Parts: sequence; structure tokens; C-alpha cells
Amino acid sequence: MAIIGSLEAGFSGNYTTLLAKSTIDGITSILLAAALGVGVAFSSIPLFIYQGLITLSAGLLSNVLPAETIAMMSAAGGLLVLAIGLKMLGIIKIKVSNLLPAIFLPIAYIPLAAWLGTLV
Repeated sequence: MAIIGSLEAGFSGNYTTLLAKSTIDGITSILLAAALGVGVAFSSIPLFIYQGLITLSAGLLSNVLPAETIAMMSAAGGLLVLAIGLKMLGIIKIKVSNLLPAIFLPIAYIPLAAWLGTLV
């Protein structure tokens, strides 16, 4: 959700996925801090850095990438968020992190499809 939410925030300014993730992380960090101590708070520093860098990069790429590419990347990200929810409910058993490269496939697919003259 961190990667998908950061990309969404950078491309479209939609922060809902990041807000949902921060709520989940906040509750979890309170429970972990009670068990492990105040050091849990320091885990927010690298999280802030990599989410911020992904958001800034996506914001810069949003001016370069075509709208179709951004739409397909957002659709792939939405499916991954759905898979995360289904996994949390115990409905499916899938390693969602292995599917993260699917978000970036449209970057190569859209130019290739345009070059071949078909967009499927």
C-alpha cells in the first residue's frame, strides 16, 4: 500500500490510500511500541523518506507519462490493493509483493502497443 499509495498521490494527488495505510500503521505502531519500546517510532523515518521519494518521482513522471499509462498503472495498483484486502480477510493466499512489478508494466506496454499499432 505504501508504494501504490505513493504513486497515486504523485500521479493524481489522491491521498486516500496513504491515509488508510497510515491509519493501519499508526494503530500497529502503538501496539508494537507497547511491547517493544519507543524505538518503534524511529521506523517512521525511513518510511517517510522512501514514500516521499516515490511520491515526488511520480509527480515528476506524471508530466512525462501519457494519461493511458497512468490510468493502467492506477488500475494495476487498485487490483493489488484489492488483493491486499482479500489477503487480510483470509479469502485468498497470494504474495502481493511479488506482483508489484505489474504496476510498472504499462510504462513498457503502452509505447510497444502504439508502435505495433494496437492497444489491447
